[in-house]
Amino acid sequence: MNLILITSHIGFGVAKVLDSGHPSFKKGDLVWGNTKWEEYSLIANSQFLFKIQHTNVPLSYYTGILGMPGLTAYVGFYEICSPKRGENVFISAASGAVGQLVGQFAKLLGCYVVGSAGSKEKVDLLKNKFKFDEAFNYKEESDLDATLKRYFPEGIDIYFENVGGKMLDAVLLNMRGHGRIVGCGMISQYNLDKHEGVHNLINLIYKRVRIEGFIVTDYFHLYPKFLEFILPHIAEGKIVYVEDIAEGLESGPSALIGLFSGLNVGKQVVLVARE
Repeated sequence: MNLILITSHIGFGVAKVLDSGHPSFKKGDLVWGNTKWEEYSLIANSQFLFKIQHTNVPLSYYTGILGMPGLTAYVGFYEICSPKRGENVFISAASGAVGQLVGQFAKLLGCYVVGSAGSKEKVDLLKNKFKFDEAFNYKEESDLDATLKRYFPEGIDIYFENVGGKMLDAVLLNMRGHGRIVGCGMISQYNLDKHEGVHNLINLIYKRVRIEGFIVTDYFHLYPKFLEFILPHIAEGKIVYVEDIAEGLESGPSALIGLFSGLNVGKQVVLVARE
């Protein structure tokens, strides 16, 4: 059962079906899911393909807020962190594809929200567009422990982990009792020959902190529930989303490499081909 698609993203992408032998997809359908680094793909496994039913939003949203990153933010925050109104929430890499949504979800729930990012532009984005309570540029902070104590004098209830390394170590010193850490990503560690050690793990015991990592594909069965939640918020303007779009397949490698040095502002999208 094969699909022929025009793709417009790397990894998870948006596509149009050109031909199909699968009963769930027909010629002309728009889909999002696993695609490849190419304009035309033969997709043999449709397990992670979803037909797009709502087209009153930009199709690129299905690579972000309405796709894998959006579901990741939803599952990590609501399903794993079990947040409560008024809790203190910290998000690293907070202006990225997932972090910008987690912060907005937390604000909708009435939490105090602080995010970290790597430039003044991104800090301004967090505070002014996404309405975080506070944000800071981690590159300008020489003592992350002191920084977190400044923004969280009473400690952190929920940490949405996207970077790992020194940030995680500092967070462990600043968690509140029975706090929750959800492991979504650790981008600071991906390209190291030897991963950095974490020295403050004993705080997990002293403070009864729960830490849990997850892979979003384990939760794809929640996608319909997620859409019911997120679509009205988008329509009402209660949640906004920022994309950084690179044009053309040839821009793909530089866009990917740029992720690891924080060149993107918002969700990095590569527009492979226009119809």
